[in-house]
Amino acid sequence: MGKQTVLGKDLPVLEEICKGIIGEAHPFERLEVSREELRELFKHNKFKLRIIDEKVKSPTATVYRCGTLIDLCRGPHVRHTGTIRALKLLKNASAYWQGDPSAETLQRIYGISFPSAKQLSKWEHAQQEAAQRDHRRIGKDQELFFFHEMSPGSGFFLPKGAHIYTTLTNFIKSEYLKRGFSEVITPNIYNTKLWEVSGHWQHYGENMFSFRVNNETLALKPMNCPGHCLMFAHRPRSWRELPLRLADFGVLHRNEPSGSLTGLTRVRRFQQDDAHIFCAMDQLEGEIGGCLEFLQAVYSVFGFALRFYLATRPDKFLGDSHLWDQAEQLLEKSLRDFGQPWELSPGEGAFYGPKVDVQIQDALGRYHQCGTIQLDFQMPLRFDLSFASKDGGAPERPVMIHRAVLGSVERMLAVLAENYGGKWPFWLSPSQIMVIPVGPDAEGYAHEVHQLFLQAGFMAGVDADVGSTLNRKVRKAQLAQYNFQFVVGRQEMSNRTVNIRTRDMRQHGERELQEVLGRLRQLQDTRVRNAEELF
Repeated sequence: MGKQTVLGKDLPVLEEICKGIIGEAHPFERLEVSREELRELFKHNKFKLRIIDEKVKSPTATVYRCGTLIDLCRGPHVRHTGTIRALKLLKNASAYWQGDPSAETLQRIYGISFPSAKQLSKWEHAQQEAAQRDHRRIGKDQELFFFHEMSPGSGFFLPKGAHIYTTLTNFIKSEYLKRGFSEVITPNIYNTKLWEVSGHWQHYGENMFSFRVNNETLALKPMNCPGHCLMFAHRPRSWRELPLRLADFGVLHRNEPSGSLTGLTRVRRFQQDDAHIFCAMDQLEGEIGGCLEFLQAVYSVFGFALRFYLATRPDKFLGDSHLWDQAEQLLEKSLRDFGQPWELSPGEGAFYGPKVDVQIQDALGRYHQCGTIQLDFQMPLRFDLSFASKDGGAPERPVMIHRAVLGSVERMLAVLAENYGGKWPFWLSPSQIMVIPVGPDAEGYAHEVHQLFLQAGFMAGVDADVGSTLNRKVRKAQLAQYNFQFVVGRQEMSNRTVNIRTRDMRQHGERELQEVLGRLRQLQDTRVRNAEELF
């Protein structure tokens, strides 16, 4: 197209052209041609010529013809364009050739099609709902977080956002303690230029590690795993200490391309609820079962439905095949014993061991990959980890379990914001209580009530705007998603009570202060999702 650029205003015109082609029901015709014919067909398109040179290794290849268009493609396609009943062009954007920032910049037009107009309408409605729930909009409206160009990919959490963040991490930490985990802190070692362990692992910055398998370098994402291995190895270990469970909320960094950064779902600086379990082989089944129970216990608090996947040995893997078979059978048995439906993901395991991936379904029906349980027989080997055996014989090698529940705390916060649509459950809410005086003579008592609940650890505010009516104050608090509004006037001041309303316009009436304090503590501690209804 030379210097010509497709603009947003051009999309309706292009969409009409597409609809015209749909109406003409042009057939898709499959043709097999030689490499020489391919080069002649696409001699004016340098990008197609590159694809032919790089990917077409056989004497012939297939192209598809549709009207005046001929394109290099394996297929298959629909029989003709008329089978497309509904189409919509969505946006235009620039794109690097083959995703390489050093290559040419191309133009990309995004569109979507459906077999019926009804399905398109349903999809458009879902997109509108998703836009309303976009965590970036919620983060701005509720003053939870923001980003700055001076530190791309690093969220700045404002007081309300920090409250959600710390409440999430404290929740997971409390669950750790119930299950015998010890919290540890590993240092940020990503400023080290090179670190070798047993001549195999290389650390090369940004908390990234590489390992060579079959003369190929495989990169590991940012992680605390090597630090936890060093903690295990810093002194001799006995079988009596196993299983050793370590949990870490260390800050991690990932050098994501700037174009891929998306709110809190794709960042450069984040925290992860990393945990590792070092155990003996005969303890493995029980530990896996405990991990599955842990995942379900946490996600049930949020109200998520779960899907489990068993990811098995990939083409490129480390270790003994027999050990892989044993580990996969053990994971499969653990999933069967757990009693929840699961699916097989052949070849999707990590190169160091099989894993169970967990997807959560949000309120819009979308699935998100968050939790994971991974077996690792290689890292204990590469770090030469061992423990004194029970029978006093030769030292034994522990098995390592990698386990994350939330995954990235930043990403989970984004998922939760969109799942709840900004209507945070009381225990997690950054806007729990708004105290509203009926008039100026109740302002002193309103501030006293506010301080009482603030000092008790609740996120409370007071609206003493003398220029606003009571109804406007209540409505303002409801729109700001305050779970409860405490209305106080002369009667409440005299009785040492508050009159309770909720953001969904329920009215619980006049209640004594200490009774309210005790009930809200109970609702917060039990982490119910419908505190406004249960009050």
